[in-house]
Amino acid sequence: MKRVAIVGAGCTKFGERLDAGLSELFTEAYIEALHGVDKGIDPSEIQEAFIGSMGSGGGQIANTAPLMIDYAGIPGIPATKVENACASGGYAIRSAILSILTGQCKVALVGGVEKMRDIPGERGRAWLGVGGDTEWERWHGLTFPAVFALMATRHMHEYGTTREQLAKVAVKNHKNGSKNPKAHFQNEIKLENALKAPMVAYPLSLMDCCPTSDGASAAILCEESLARRYTDTPVYIAGFGAATDRLASFSRESLTKGIATVNASSQAYKMAGIGPDDIDLAEVHDCFTIAEIVHTEDLGFCKKGEGGKFVEEGQTEIAGKVAVNPSGGLKAKGHPIGATGVGQVYEIFKQLRNEADKPSRQVPDAQIGLAHIMGGFIAAGTVHILAR
Repeated sequence: MKRVAIVGAGCTKFGERLDAGLSELFTEAYIEALHGVDKGIDPSEIQEAFIGSMGSGGGQIANTAPLMIDYAGIPGIPATKVENACASGGYAIRSAILSILTGQCKVALVGGVEKMRDIPGERGRAWLGVGGDTEWERWHGLTFPAVFALMATRHMHEYGTTREQLAKVAVKNHKNGSKNPKAHFQNEIKLENALKAPMVAYPLSLMDCCPTSDGASAAILCEESLARRYTDTPVYIAGFGAATDRLASFSRESLTKGIATVNASSQAYKMAGIGPDDIDLAEVHDCFTIAEIVHTEDLGFCKKGEGGKFVEEGQTEIAGKVAVNPSGGLKAKGHPIGATGVGQVYEIFKQLRNEADKPSRQVPDAQIGLAHIMGGFIAAGTVHILAR
């Protein structure tokens, strides 16, 4: 099968970006991606664009994709906004890959953008909440912290997972984020402080929850035959998968298993011809600390029920069995919804090219990386496997 290559990638700093609007943020990420193409690329060579965004500033803008490429200076090409809750960026990448593989274009721009810090808290919570089941859960008070708290308490009941293990996910990701200049939070935290943080929804404290962020990300993809024209160190999409699950938590067979993650990763592993043990690093959707623990299980990095022990043993550290969220993850790097999935690919692209910002954040001899993003309560997800 033909392969798709990534030849350039860019990402803004995530966080409270009151200095820039949606268009400025996207342009910042796009310019970094453009300039990151080693041998150069003319913008006129980009034939199509896919932009991930859930609400583009809380629903203030609807025609997001044409606006972004207009500001980027490449108007006129087909441009599509892709929305699938927090998985919007991942599905934008998938759309670009399929467009290239089917011959619709040879070079595609993928991006993601979100402005979340300008919106009042109540409006932001309402906007985010509709990513879950609204008819039976959201309007009856089951917020995302609450539904992931259900996941956490059930995981504790079934497998003996502890609050300390949850907190260690936060400590690890903040340590990684402290070394990442793109991260929303660049401060380390201590285990005892994470455990004493204000409770949001038991057993999840404030330190178990990711922030909402402003930010944008971009990547330039092309068909394999063109890759060496643009760079001597392309990164290839070795495999990809996508899947969904029932939206409402009460409809699930289990609160501690993400069927969408299992199925999407199975597709990606099969296409790439590898297994979980071959992955050197992974960017996973740690909107809450319990989510990272469950995802490491569902992605096959450890057995079901052993995710808490896996992080406690240091297996997810940068020098561990598989480096999970070396960027800091959603927990520390931040979560500008539409930009997050493409931002994960940006991190893996940099890691596989040995271009991490600090040597202490570089995963040793990284050859294969995995990007996992999901939307809602693991209702929709994508997995992309990248390789040198």
